[in-house]
Amino acid sequence: MTEAVLRSLQSECPIVPRLSPYADGVQGWLVDQLDRLGLPLDAAARERLARAGFARYAGRLFPDATEPDLRVLAALFTWFFLVDDACDGLGRPDPARIRALRDGTLTLLRDGPRARHPGFAGPLRRLLVQAWREPRRRMPASWRLRFAEAVAHHLDGAWREAVAKAAGRPPGVDEYVELRRATSAAYVSYPLIEFAIGRPLPDAVPGHPPLRRLADLANDLLSWFNDIASLDRDRATAGGHNLVLAVAAERGVPVATAVDLVATRWRTEMARFVALRAAVPSFGPALDESVTAHLDGVANAVRGTVDWTLESARYPAGADR
Repeated sequence: MTEAVLRSLQSECPIVPRLSPYADGVQGWLVDQLDRLGLPLDAAARERLARAGFARYAGRLFPDATEPDLRVLAALFTWFFLVDDACDGLGRPDPARIRALRDGTLTLLRDGPRARHPGFAGPLRRLLVQAWREPRRRMPASWRLRFAEAVAHHLDGAWREAVAKAAGRPPGVDEYVELRRATSAAYVSYPLIEFAIGRPLPDAVPGHPPLRRLADLANDLLSWFNDIASLDRDRATAGGHNLVLAVAAERGVPVATAVDLVATRWRTEMARFVALRAAVPSFGPALDESVTAHLDGVANAVRGTVDWTLESARYPAGADR
């Protein structure tokens, strides 16, 4: 039932799909690289990583990145997914562990690879050290700070979700939508558009109200689509942290009805996204080209998530592909 809804939303999505020509080659490089970093990958885990296709996800979001830069981006994406798996799962999440991971990660991003923190070590740290090397070298200090703040927001969201799960307290719809904007890591991916295209924006531009609203809408669109895709898993593990489950509980309707309600809300917000994107004002001749590339990247984040979710073995809809 959910796959039919997902396919319908995909077919209605007005954003043109794109994919880097380097994506599949980078995927092979990525799995070999994780082996060299000492991640405990048995044959089954290696196969799951390969079929999840994190490099194809990065390739859909950053289709114009060079092959070396797509390797960097794929490694960063993989790090965030591995962190997501470490923070979530069948067991009860540990807020203290997530807080230590957050503090260690921010120490590395802000102070460099020589800075150490007891909450962050091992293969996950080595992967981030490697993936962060080029952005840290090439991007200005203001961009690095903005990226670190986005990572802090994301990991704070993971911590807040873990606290709520540990307390057995499912969120209401409005609370969940706000929290999901943090846990999705979409705000982390937006600064990476600037790295991929090689044109960092002045800090005031991404925070400009129309662009900020577009960023929020895109985050909601990709997050809610993912919530429908991960519904079966989340019913067992998420403690109500899924928009479909939050809508079902708050409105007192069956889960199947809540799926349709979320899909309808997705369609409404997609129409708003398209209209708002078309109405973004000019930022002047010196910035308009970069702003357009940034907006294209935000749109790619939505369409790329839709297409990757339906092809990746990480989700049931792509498991047999």
